[in-house]
Amino acid sequence: MPGQFVSLYPKDGSRLLPRPISLCGIDRDKGELRLVYRVAGAGTKEFSGLRSKDAIDVLGPLGNGFPVEPGKKALLMGGGIGIPPMLELAKALHKANSAGSDKAAAGLIQTVLGYRDSGMFLREEFAPWGPVYWATEDGSAGTKGNVLDAVREHKLDAEVIYACGPAPMLRALKAYAAEKGIRCWISLEEKMACGVGACLACVCKSTEIDGHSQVHNKRICKDGPVFPADEIEL
Repeated sequence: MPGQFVSLYPKDGSRLLPRPISLCGIDRDKGELRLVYRVAGAGTKEFSGLRSKDAIDVLGPLGNGFPVEPGKKALLMGGGIGIPPMLELAKALHKANSAGSDKAAAGLIQTVLGYRDSGMFLREEFAPWGPVYWATEDGSAGTKGNVLDAVREHKLDAEVIYACGPAPMLRALKAYAAEKGIRCWISLEEKMACGVGACLACVCKSTEIDGHSQVHNKRICKDGPVFPADEIEL
């Protein structure tokens, strides 16, 4: 489901840990997943060299995804490499909202994307599902600043917020949602080891006591990566 991820294992035995990569697209008819990622190290560089029919070990799908709440005006907020999982969510929300008619979904999905510069990957692919706005840190395209700057510039409102991106962005969105009284779901980005919640390498502070560790934390890979914003501390 939108918001989940898979763990990809490098073939090089010197790199033991898998790389978690979010789902950008889900095609159930073809049995295919689409993964969009940034080459950031040796593991992802290896993946970028794969060709059609090459084999790779994959564990997943893992984690909890975004709950699809049809009929509510939604803001989808993606920043940097947090943008890819929002694309499949946009498609899922549109399908749930349409209920046989595209008119029923009109205006319910708004997407705001944050980039460093004018290299705005995937931006055009969001257009079929609703209006798209964007911000760039250097001001080269769209609103100069971040996703919240774009929200304020275009006077956007919503009943529910879905977001994925770097921690400073999510922290600001959590505060914004609390101020406006909007339900907010956020997907955390974190380095992981096992990916199934056993090693406790990827944890975040939570307002509740975790039933597994008996402390105030949540396992991002197992309990998340998607959480209600008011249940975790950033």
